[in-house]
Amino acid sequence: MPDGLNLSNLKPAQKRVDRKRVGRGLGSGKGRYSGRGLKGQKSRSGSAKMRPGFEGGQMPIYMRLGKQRGPYSKDAMPVGPFRTLTYSVNVRDLEKRFEAGATITPDELRSAGLIRSTRRDVKILGEGAVTKALTVQAHGFSKTAKEKIEQAGGSVVWLRGEPAPKVRKQRPRKRAAAEEPEVEETEETEETPAASAEESEPEGEEPEA
Repeated sequence: MPDGLNLSNLKPAQKRVDRKRVGRGLGSGKGRYSGRGLKGQKSRSGSAKMRPGFEGGQMPIYMRLGKQRGPYSKDAMPVGPFRTLTYSVNVRDLEKRFEAGATITPDELRSAGLIRSTRRDVKILGEGAVTKALTVQAHGFSKTAKEKIEQAGGSVVWLRGEPAPKVRKQRPRKRAAAEEPEVEETEETEETPAASAEESEPEGEEPEA
């Protein structure tokens, strides 16, 4: 027991903060309505369970406003409601935790402490270097990770099949302003009097001698 420490000078290491006690009279500052105000949904019990953005049933603000352009389709980058949750493991971690010739599965990754659970997909990323021949089974591989594993003499196994390459959609380009059509210059030919006379003669019977 340290010198000078006794029951008279004991104090907590962190300053003690009293909890807020509501409904203990008007003099406490949190009496009568306990800080909830008068009637309404937020004065009832269970009102703290309302989700963020809930406005009592009316059309919420994020649905009333116009939508901006962006990659919010299923075939675009997974953002917003289409976000996918995966565990990422770099090849440098495989180099440290596994011996050459090992077959690495999601269960092995969990046993090695590289992922928390096998319920989510696992994607192998290419950070670092790998020199051992490993057989890696995962749901996804980055292009760099696949190249490094195969260059070291290993192989990759897609648990859901190798995805087909995405075909980039091409938006129709705006056509340039139509060029003005060139006016073809026609050469004017001078008519001779003989030619004009032949055109003026009517076709049909020959003139009498």
